[in-house]
Amino acid sequence: MTNIHCVVFGMGYVGIPIAALLADVNGFRVTGVQRRSKRSGWKITVLNRGESPFKGKEPGLDDLISRVVKKGSFQVTDDPSIAKNADFILIDVQTPTDETHVPQYESLKSVSSQVGAYLKKGVTVIIESTVAPGTTENVVKPILEKKSGLVAGRDFYLAFSYERVMPGKLLDYIVNMPRVVGGITPESTNKAVWLYKHVVSKEISVTSCLSAELAKTIENSYRDINIAFANEMALVCESMHVNIYEIIELINARHDRHMHYPGAGVGGHCLPKDPWLLRYGVQTYGLGAIEPEFITLGRKINNYMPIHLGGLAKAALEKHEIMLKDATITVLGIAYLEDSDDTRNTPALPLIKYLDSYEANVKVHDYFVNSSLFEDWPVINDINLALEGSDCAIIVTKHEKYFNLDFDQLKQLMRTKIIIDGRNVYNREFVEEKGFFYVGIGKPNYL
Repeated sequence: MTNIHCVVFGMGYVGIPIAALLADVNGFRVTGVQRRSKRSGWKITVLNRGESPFKGKEPGLDDLISRVVKKGSFQVTDDPSIAKNADFILIDVQTPTDETHVPQYESLKSVSSQVGAYLKKGVTVIIESTVAPGTTENVVKPILEKKSGLVAGRDFYLAFSYERVMPGKLLDYIVNMPRVVGGITPESTNKAVWLYKHVVSKEISVTSCLSAELAKTIENSYRDINIAFANEMALVCESMHVNIYEIIELINARHDRHMHYPGAGVGGHCLPKDPWLLRYGVQTYGLGAIEPEFITLGRKINNYMPIHLGGLAKAALEKHEIMLKDATITVLGIAYLEDSDDTRNTPALPLIKYLDSYEANVKVHDYFVNSSLFEDWPVINDINLALEGSDCAIIVTKHEKYFNLDFDQLKQLMRTKIIIDGRNVYNREFVEEKGFFYVGIGKPNYL
């Protein structure tokens, strides 16, 4: 087949790379659809110039976007009616949860309604957004059928195929990760598999739509719970004055063990949300009432880690006879992931709010994040300006440049020499030799 038109709704960390990869396939043209909101409408202009909106390190993405835009196979619009000319429609919108952990499907429902209004026979619709198990058939499908007057599985095809992308490896993880595809009918599955075979080099596994939705949410819940265990064991080791990183090294020396690492908290669009989507799906569409206890406990532990980090800073300052309300604290990193500009569900935010509740003067530094993103705490991109006059620097994000801070210069800049390490960036001996007081998550701390 040639002259295939793909329409991708949602130009974010999932939609942009898959759209660009498909647009690079001979015979394919791709149109991205992005709502022209105040927060993200600017992406339309940037992408149509052939530029990536992401400021973190994304190998190959800048060149790919530039190439497909110059080739004329990729463009972005805010007009959803472009879907009437589509052969394949991918939905890549955000699916957050609220404070009570209930999924908020406003964007998913709105886009499904828009797609349904322009749906024609023979089109394949693929949901790539992570959803609660049961959502594709119980939420998306009825909207598409009602708006279009067509029958899913007969007049058009519908499938769920989850993304496994990660900032810093967007293209790599789409191309070189195994793919899971689940259609509501065998033909729906086959249509989606045919599309992905053009960009995915690894195995494409097929299953039911529900099993694919479960695979995504269970996969991320598994990782979140394992991180939570590592975080709890870090707290155990702090209490016992032992280094958790040495313990993990001893455990992982056995070839069939792989204990995760602790840290300042868990961020991103997936891990803080997907366990709740799994729980919601089970409770809403499952046959029996069940409360997945590991999910709830894991989330509680991981959400606590930024607060614990703030508590370590508070104790370190008090050891130096400084109260939080009198301190200037520099938070190093507001992106949730190293060398990325992605701030979704960043653990830095609850840490900052904790410090702010004690009336501390908080300064925020990041190399990649737009300086105007957070109105209450503007991000400073100049490291020297961020640390000048600071009493305490808290490392939240493992940006590569933080591993090479000039401590001699820091001595001149900082008022009080306290380093709180939330990501095991430094060892105590090195920092103390430089004349600083060091506290690290999961390490013996002399507070």
